[in-house]
Amino acid sequence: MAVPESILILTEDEDLLDDLLRLCAAAGAQAEVLHGAPVAADQWERAPLVLVGDDRAAAQTATGQWPGRRPGVLLVGRDLDDHTVWARGVALGAEQVLHLPSDESWLADRIADAVERPGPPALTIGVLGGRGGAGASSLACALAVTAAAEGRRTTLIDGDPLGGGLDMLLGGERTPGPRWPAFVSARGRLSGAALEDSLPRLHGVSLLSWDRADGPRLPAEAMCTVLTAARRRGGIVVLDLPRAADPAAAEALAQLDLGLLVVPGELRAAAGAQRVVAMSGALVRDLRVVARASSGGGLAGAELARLLGLQLAGELPDEPGLPAAADAGEPPGADAKGVLARFCRDLLDRALPAAGAAA
Repeated sequence: MAVPESILILTEDEDLLDDLLRLCAAAGAQAEVLHGAPVAADQWERAPLVLVGDDRAAAQTATGQWPGRRPGVLLVGRDLDDHTVWARGVALGAEQVLHLPSDESWLADRIADAVERPGPPALTIGVLGGRGGAGASSLACALAVTAAAEGRRTTLIDGDPLGGGLDMLLGGERTPGPRWPAFVSARGRLSGAALEDSLPRLHGVSLLSWDRADGPRLPAEAMCTVLTAARRRGGIVVLDLPRAADPAAAEALAQLDLGLLVVPGELRAAAGAQRVVAMSGALVRDLRVVARASSGGGLAGAELARLLGLQLAGELPDEPGLPAAADAGEPPGADAKGVLARFCRDLLDRALPAAGAAA
């Protein structure tokens, strides 16, 4: 993987430099500080973003010209009452003139965008159960494992704090790395690359799981920050979500491209699923039914979809040996020839062209 170019910073103002370096660090961006000497043309052109302090711009006005106009040059000052800064911005060819601290949030986003060079956002799939034990967590894990096995960048997010932790389902409860409690205070912009690098990686999947410890409730702002960062990396993001939409789950539902409601073919399960649709369905732009086969016949997939007023995503038969495989540490979907993996491949093949998700 190529090492990203550094953000170029030009200022002699120590306080301003401290602020700019702090923002770069928060975005996971490397920074190169150029003191005093003239800017070489190749440095100027190569940097993904150039941050010029107003002190340096004022000094340059008296000494000579800048290397040339280019996109991604920002002039950063502090004095809102100094209207001459706009003339210096024009001379610099600045894309934007900013003042700290008032423009700090905008600048943090711009630094992160320059480093990450965002492409199409990830295809984001959320899985919910129509009733307890419907198999939503197994399907969420299988979708993630299948996508990763096909070489796609894949992130699996455990959105159910009462589910016991998806790390256990993937056989990685002892794998080091942060779980949700490390992110409950996350706000604003989070680097997608930093998030991906920090998370445990199991079966090719970057996993953010709940742990088994008591902890604070997950705020909607933290879910928004983490999910937005994961989506910005592209590929596929899969969420295992609770049936009751708390504020964090509601935030996740609103960001989904596709929601899958797993419902066994039983009247009681269909009745429970109707409650889930009533609570969560309006938050999801595209919610579909995954019908689970039930012993002794039961409702067919088309009938379940009709009762719930949703499209049918597919009918998923039981996979023999899945509980035994889980006890052996083999996650759902790991058997590429199993019915679960085949179902996931078919679903992803149908969903990806419509979403334009990048591998």
